[in-house]
Amino acid sequence: MLHFHFQDIKKIKLKQAIIKQWLKSVAAKEKFNIGEINYIFCSDEYLLSINQQYLKHNTYTDIITFDYSNKEENIISGDIFISLERVKENAEKFKVSFEKELFRVLVHGILHLMGYKDKTSKDAKLMRAKEYEALEFSPNSF
Repeated sequence: MLHFHFQDIKKIKLKQAIIKQWLKSVAAKEKFNIGEINYIFCSDEYLLSINQQYLKHNTYTDIITFDYSNKEENIISGDIFISLERVKENAEKFKVSFEKELFRVLVHGILHLMGYKDKTSKDAKLMRAKEYEALEFSPNSF
């Protein structure tokens, strides 16, 4: 089950059923099933505090993913925290719509749960390719 939560920010309107179906199809394409996944939308400051407390990083980020998946059974589960402030700022920086950047970040979290990494340039290149592949069949055509 996919769940959307809002922490310390104003709730935004999401086409939840359509987004959930899309994310499930992204996982299915990689031979994974969705377990329990919580998307928690929050502010920069909220996500910074999580980054400091749990990862010992003192930097702003758009997403932090906590993975609780059962890879042996191909079931992905986790908590995915997303700063909507950072998504908005990145959308402006990369000259894309807020929706496109939000969808990229949503799928980025799912890809992390499936085992994709982005710490090395090689891993990041593969992650970006997977993001763009998923965006090609996202609910909105960009």
